[in-house]
Amino acid sequence: MTTSSPATPASVLLEVCVDTMDGLLAAVEGGADRIELCSALSIGGLTPSLGFMKQAAGAGIPVYPLIRPRQGGFHYSQAEIDIIKRDIDAAADAGLPGVVIGVSTEDGCLDTKTLSDLIKHAGAMDVTLHRVFDLAPDLTEALETAIDLGFSRILTSGGAPSAEAGLDQLAALVERAGGRISIMPGSGINPGNAERFTPALAIKEIHASCSSAQTVSNQRLMDLGFLSGAPKQTDASIVRQLKALIPA
Repeated sequence: MTTSSPATPASVLLEVCVDTMDGLLAAVEGGADRIELCSALSIGGLTPSLGFMKQAAGAGIPVYPLIRPRQGGFHYSQAEIDIIKRDIDAAADAGLPGVVIGVSTEDGCLDTKTLSDLIKHAGAMDVTLHRVFDLAPDLTEALETAIDLGFSRILTSGGAPSAEAGLDQLAALVERAGGRISIMPGSGINPGNAERFTPALAIKEIHASCSSAQTVSNQRLMDLGFLSGAPKQTDASIVRQLKALIPA
């Protein structure tokens, strides 16, 4: 009688969000598989500059810019939608393979009409739905909408302030998705809690900042309002630690 060996966990891709060139270099050095390129991560991330996109195109791994024209909610005016389209064009012109977008209606539901238009505008680019998903009043409905729209993946904390707090909902979303779309947990994932997500959940990718707080050497930067607090920076050693904890 023969016994079968335990199944080897499927490999999990590590996406690291960065908002500086040093952060990008650290993420690559640490072994990140993909980059979410942003500015202003301290407020959840905004669209990176065209110069940053062009520079990041040479990173050697896929780079997806976040397209978010301002802080706050995700219900946008037509003028803001036009900006989003121009920023998608900028990402394409920079040679980046995908973008990260999200638009909601006033009540927090996914704006299917606008999102469909933006996905068509992105053409052959791969498209991720960002954490606008977590604001939806019904996550199951939002999941089905995202699938119908043709998104490749959803970045989500399960509707909770952190992915760890939303773990039960994330598990339910993964099960409901059934492989029709990738559920990518993100928000507060680090080497200390990574094992709660993978291989515990049947996921193909995971999102983290892998950052550490930096020392402010010039207090006048704080005094004059150029910094609102101690900045965080992507740390290659944390990227490396997290990468070592997830199935390769």
